[in-house]
Amino acid sequence: MRKTVVIGASLKEERYSNQCIRLLREHNIETVAVGNKAGKIEDVEIIVGRPCENKVETVAIYLSPKNQESYYDYIIGLKPERILFPPGTENPDFYRKANARGIETEEACPLVMLKTGIY
Repeated sequence: MRKTVVIGASLKEERYSNQCIRLLREHNIETVAVGNKAGKIEDVEIIVGRPCENKVETVAIYLSPKNQESYYDYIIGLKPERILFPPGTENPDFYRKANARGIETEEACPLVMLKTGIY
């Protein structure tokens, strides 16, 4: 089964991270939400901190490049197959770090990918 970790999860329904979590669940993709505020989106608990996960296929980042820095080691430690960077989160420095460890990086919107069937 595919698993996606969403970094920057928000309880606010208008936020793209929230919409992404909802759409992932509509597609029956196992989803882990990591955010600054605990709560629940659909059947997914938002975890504050850095939960230990294994068999992660995708990490979707909804943080600005500056706010991503504290997550570099955590995300790389998850050993995902790929990291998705939606518009506004592009981070060439992190691409290099992840690519050097064999992790694919894509400047892509998970919402569009899910809606078009290319996720």
